[in-house]
Amino acid sequence: MTSLRRLLFLPGNARFADFGLLLLRLATGVFLIYQSHDNVFSAARMDEFVKFLTQFHFPLPELMAPLSVYFQFVAGIGFILGLFTRWLGLITCFQFIVAVYMVHSPDAFPTWWPALVLVFLGLYFGLRGSGRYGLDPLFEGRSSRR
Repeated sequence: MTSLRRLLFLPGNARFADFGLLLLRLATGVFLIYQSHDNVFSAARMDEFVKFLTQFHFPLPELMAPLSVYFQFVAGIGFILGLFTRWLGLITCFQFIVAVYMVHSPDAFPTWWPALVLVFLGLYFGLRGSGRYGLDPLFEGRSSRR
């Protein structure tokens, strides 16, 4: 490969792809835990979230609120550990598609951004998995080295 091609396409960066995926998983996991922990540990905050879901006409808000919050909390832990990454990613994708549709769709498009980012992060994790630096490879029965 010529020097110009290497400069333009940076093929050497590919060796850091799993490290980049680890950082993306960590940032997403910390964000999900941060966004959900207060509802997990406070009944008053959970009640507020039930009212929020009621306001947006979610079915069964008393059931959906804890399911949503506890899933986000567990997904955050799973993304950090790289455990069940594909399942957690797909469910995260679905959960935030619902959030975009039910909560954000009446608003201006830029307000959709945080939820849309989580839709696509969830999809990416669902398709890609944890990468080398996660627990998934250990439980999938393959070496953590590719």
